[in-house]
Amino acid sequence: MMAVVVTVAPVGPIAMKADNPHLPTQPGEIADAVVEAHQSGAAIAHLHFRDVRDRPTADLKIARRTIEMIADRCPVLVQVSTGVGLDVPFADRAALVELQPRMATLNPCSMTFGSAVFDNPPKDVRRLAARMRDLGVKPELEIYDSGHLDECLRLRDEGFVDPDRMQFSIVLGVRGGMAATADNLLAMVRRLPHDAIWQVVAVGRENLRLTAFALALGGNARAGLEDTLYIKRGKLSQGSRPLVDRAVRLATDLDLQVASVEEAERLLGLGQPKASGAR
Repeated sequence: MMAVVVTVAPVGPIAMKADNPHLPTQPGEIADAVVEAHQSGAAIAHLHFRDVRDRPTADLKIARRTIEMIADRCPVLVQVSTGVGLDVPFADRAALVELQPRMATLNPCSMTFGSAVFDNPPKDVRRLAARMRDLGVKPELEIYDSGHLDECLRLRDEGFVDPDRMQFSIVLGVRGGMAATADNLLAMVRRLPHDAIWQVVAVGRENLRLTAFALALGGNARAGLEDTLYIKRGKLSQGSRPLVDRAVRLATDLDLQVASVEEAERLLGLGQPKASGAR
């Protein structure tokens, strides 16, 4: 039986401390949240970064400092978001892969995202995918709608993405993408490549139900304040750790093992990033 890989997503691009005072935004706060989540069973940390005014940022100094603070305290695998924020230029977002994390997100398509536009032009996506391939940074393919999966398969067929154990996040519940329903999740899972590694990212109130459904279907789990600010209806989560604890309980209640960092490396087929000379 394959072990379940748990990812913590401690902060995203949308919520602010006014929405949940436990939301970590500065490097030390994010590092603390990741270390706690790792102690609870998270093998991967999905990272967004904020500037000193708590705005989403692709500043390489802030990102590097955050990653180094985490690495000094725990061996969790780092996955950097190249989504960053809807107002951050694509070139700045793409530059984050020069830090050579083990993984980074790759968003294949532009889309309506809430009341704004998430801009991912095809030529820029291919340049970023090629750079990630050259650096040995594994893409986490974030798909918000059925056509996004088709575009990921085109990237594979064109040689931009390694076909072996393609790694997907099926994102449900974002306005402009697929609704957070079990039917939508099942339809997407049925279309994935046979050896794909996947998790659901259920945004908002359906987070718990769809995480449980994904685990039952053979997927991995993601948990944290990026995806839901609440531990139960009407009750804010006091950080990401309670959400990670909940995901781990779901897995163990289904008689599934939770993967260690070393097991996650093997399951995801992670290699060592290649030297680039980037500083």
